[in-house]
Amino acid sequence: MGPTRAQFVRYAPAALAVVPLVAGPWSALAAAAAGAGAWAIGASAPVLRSLIACGGTATGCGIAAGEVLASGMNPLIALGLAVPAGAAALAHHRNIAGHLPAPALAPATTGAGSAAGQTSQAQLITAWWKEFISGPTQTEGRTLIQAGANLEHLALDVGDDHVAFTGIITLPQGQQVRVKAADIASVYQIPVSQIELGDPKHYAPNALPVTVQLKVPAVTPQIAAGAPTTPQELWAAYVGVPEGAMPGTSLTVTRYDGPLDWEGIATRDRRAIGTVNLQDLAGNLDLETIQIALAPGDKPSQMGIRVMREHALMHGTMLSSVLDELSMDSRGYVRAGTYVDGRAALLPLAQPGSGARHLYLVGGSRSGKSGLLEQILLSAHRSHIAVILASPQAGTIAGASLAAYLGDGLDEAMGALRLAYALMLDREARYRSPAFPFTDPLVLVVIDEAHMLLSASSPYHLEAKAIVEQLTRRSLKRGIGVVLATQTPLAEDLGNSTVIRSQLLIGGGAVFLRCARGQGSLVGANAVEGAEGLDLSMIPSQWPGQYAKVSDRDMSGLATEVAAAPEDGTFGLGYLLTPGSQAVQFRSLHLDVPPVSLAGGERPVGIENCDAWRERDTIAQTPMVDKRGKNLIGSLADLLAAAEGAPSTQEAPHHTPGGPHAPTTPTGPTGPGPGGAAGSSDGQELIKPRILELLQEQSIPMTAETIARKLETPAKRIKPRLSELKKQNKITNENGLWRAA
Repeated sequence: MGPTRAQFVRYAPAALAVVPLVAGPWSALAAAAAGAGAWAIGASAPVLRSLIACGGTATGCGIAAGEVLASGMNPLIALGLAVPAGAAALAHHRNIAGHLPAPALAPATTGAGSAAGQTSQAQLITAWWKEFISGPTQTEGRTLIQAGANLEHLALDVGDDHVAFTGIITLPQGQQVRVKAADIASVYQIPVSQIELGDPKHYAPNALPVTVQLKVPAVTPQIAAGAPTTPQELWAAYVGVPEGAMPGTSLTVTRYDGPLDWEGIATRDRRAIGTVNLQDLAGNLDLETIQIALAPGDKPSQMGIRVMREHALMHGTMLSSVLDELSMDSRGYVRAGTYVDGRAALLPLAQPGSGARHLYLVGGSRSGKSGLLEQILLSAHRSHIAVILASPQAGTIAGASLAAYLGDGLDEAMGALRLAYALMLDREARYRSPAFPFTDPLVLVVIDEAHMLLSASSPYHLEAKAIVEQLTRRSLKRGIGVVLATQTPLAEDLGNSTVIRSQLLIGGGAVFLRCARGQGSLVGANAVEGAEGLDLSMIPSQWPGQYAKVSDRDMSGLATEVAAAPEDGTFGLGYLLTPGSQAVQFRSLHLDVPPVSLAGGERPVGIENCDAWRERDTIAQTPMVDKRGKNLIGSLADLLAAAEGAPSTQEAPHHTPGGPHAPTTPTGPTGPGPGGAAGSSDGQELIKPRILELLQEQSIPMTAETIARKLETPAKRIKPRLSELKKQNKITNENGLWRAA
């Protein structure tokens, strides 16, 4: 059984390659026979042109055959003109097998033959050019790149490891060459970088030189004699020099697993290293910023350096795997994440024997700030710490149900701040000793998106600024800590208050996550001691190589059950600054499960049953500054008196009352006493007997604010009367505490 029509059409051109060079005139017969067979079975014009191109030799018969076929005559006549086909095909096969790159091994050649004197390689190059770029004929289903743009003065450069050709793209006078490097690269299936076109400004519009590297030698990196190669040599050559990132330092390598995976210690002889610009250091070492981590040591003259091929924190630490570390330890610390060296990253929520701690949290959109806040809420819940949450941007904190009081929305968040301030005043009135006895629960006042309340554009700017300044200054000894989160470290996000930021940093730690470009610099006016020189906008949003991963598209539909993996972004990557240390790179825990689901369904930790808590809804609606935004109310009695005129509302559903952890603090009788409530409007002489009677009945020392609250009289009316009674030797005062004589 003979070959099928499809097989004949496919293998007829290749059959010509076996005809030996000495075949002489018999090659014409072979070409004629193959061509006749192909024509007889109805082969397409491209196949016939391929056969003719294989017979093109120096005799010029191939050119004549091309013209015959282009004129529309019988293809058999054109095939008869392709005389020594076997010799040309044999040479063609030998050359392309040994020199041309893989894409050029089986070209679809044109029907035009080659000029006199061309080698088979040159014929092949010319055939490709005419088939796809210049013509004169146009293959079925293809559009020429620029008809008539011929390749003239072709010259080859063939070596053992390279193949290149040069020529001039020529057009008739008055036309302009429009062939681009990308066009030539697509024809010969090589990178655009291997095409070099002349500058049209220096040549005639219709003649442009071209150089094409069909095969280039493999690039072998050459290291010049004496060039630095080891980390120590690179450090001495680029980093420790006067213009380097760490001038005057030397490097001691402590671990070396390759040029992109090593650790060391930089030392400066008896001088502090000072601030290090991480971007300059990455440039000196020819690395990406994300591949370098700095670890300041105990000595100011030393700095730990780590270079990573793959970032150590890329795979993250799962929240569910460290559940037992989320509760506060005996020192007041909770697990916040993992340092770059693999150690647990801890941040303080309390200081035993002293009070609570503050936390300053900075992070822009998609930086992991909200996830860290949810983690802190869970740690507070598991540590029996009550939370007052102020969230001006409603609905952004998934763990808000763990708060004892939630101010969700701008107005409600301002109410939460007022309640926190009233609670501080209440505790100040009940606990005058600096040593807080901790009979009441610790409280965290969490302020998310604090710039919405504190910035000059906020309608509550002056009041919020005054309250937060007082909270950060006075609340720690009363067991109330402030967790303040903003999107940038800029001063305007804190209402241009240097007091707030300095008190936050003095009273606790700080977390710095990625910020928007141009808004994350911690230098100049935004410098933070221990974090000098950091630029938070330089923390990348993706790990190296993730863009290529994203380009692999999955069109199977939206996977609604898929959860984000730590490798999908740098969420939570930043710097942790704890008291008395330098900022160290860390990453917060990856929320593989919702933090609120780990609370066990327990009620939120409640706030003690005190006057401020009982009147929380009225207090939340009572402005604490005058119309000019000045003169913040300074005592609980004055605040309660001001709240009497405020509209009373029922408890909102989202204001969770104190849970089983909330103790009750005895405050003694709060009735109006002799004379009733109406006595508060009597003359000055009627107040003094009430004061004296109260102190005699209670037999415990009281502050002026406590006396005013119990008598339901403003403190400014009580204090002068106390001085008068003291002059009469009826009462005594010791360290601000009044008692009957």
